[in-house]
Amino acid sequence: MAARVFLLFTLGYFLSYFYRSANAVLARDLSQELGLGPAELGFMTSLFYLAFAAAQLPLGGLLDRVGPRTVTPALLLVAALGSVVFGLAQSFPVLALGRALIGVGMAAALMGSLKAFSLWFPKNYATVSTLLVGLGATGGLVAATPLALLKETLGWRGVFLLGALVVVLVALAIYLGVRNTPPGVPWPKAREEGGFGEVLRNGRLLKVAFLAFAFTGCFLALQTLWAGGYAYHLGLTALEVGNLLFLYSGGAVLGFLVSGYLADRFGTARVLLFAALFFALGLALLLLKLLVLAYLFLGFFGAFNILTLTQARELVPSHLVGRGTTLVNLFGIGGTFLLQWGIGVAVGALGYGAAFLGLLGLLFLALFLYLPLLQNSG
Repeated sequence: MAARVFLLFTLGYFLSYFYRSANAVLARDLSQELGLGPAELGFMTSLFYLAFAAAQLPLGGLLDRVGPRTVTPALLLVAALGSVVFGLAQSFPVLALGRALIGVGMAAALMGSLKAFSLWFPKNYATVSTLLVGLGATGGLVAATPLALLKETLGWRGVFLLGALVVVLVALAIYLGVRNTPPGVPWPKAREEGGFGEVLRNGRLLKVAFLAFAFTGCFLALQTLWAGGYAYHLGLTALEVGNLLFLYSGGAVLGFLVSGYLADRFGTARVLLFAALFFALGLALLLLKLLVLAYLFLGFFGAFNILTLTQARELVPSHLVGRGTTLVNLFGIGGTFLLQWGIGVAVGALGYGAAFLGLLGLLFLALFLYLPLLQNSG
């Protein structure tokens, strides 16, 4: 049963990573068929993150009260609806609605998994949860060349309609194939006091959340847009840019896979701190134009940002795991949206050098505030 729980929730997160990454391959088709300009295309694509972030706080309470067995499949059905709307869209507003519905629907793919794993795999939670993310992140690789080939066969609309069917099947499999807790383990009872008020008064958790804002935000803002934009700015060809981005994404998959093992062995706070410092080194290497090493560092060590979510689980009682982890995830996804936009503003006004120096400053501020957690950890 434990293996089935892991496999089915991993499939759900795989779909989430696939959908968040798909527009990069389909951008030209969407622009040509529906007449979208760059601003419309960028706004529509970012709606996934906006909707995803907006769902996090109510999602946390639902996961703590109802459990992931019901909440995750229910929201996946919303994503399936969004995929159908997107695939049938004939105008920008309908396309944007579909993208937003997909974002809401995928909001529980990771958080529901982490809530379930906190009860199914309490002794090796960091290892199992980061294994989930590493395997799920292969959805981003499938949304590259394999998606381009599938699009040539089915068309982009056919891809989204077929995807909706797959999402429905995975939702059904999760609902029928998993339990909220292992046999004999009771569901954690919510207390009368606490809730989000207790989570928001947790100073250590807020430090982790701010680190997620800076670390996760930088990692995803670069991976999903500006790592490619910078490489093009330096005059590289499309193939050379693609190779660098594949190095970034491949390094991230490997980083996700090993980060949990290292956290379980050496301590989450210690591993997270050192990974963030090496990620900062990757930013410095970008400024020095040592691109291969920079993209490898940014991908591999940037993936360790997922440990902010595993540490959130360590800092809250069991009945608040859903709310604690979704709060931290809200900061991370919110950081992605704000930093992706902010980098663009900085690049337009001051250039890439100033933008990357700004990211370094933000990251070092977050690490400075985070240091007390390292001192308090075992």
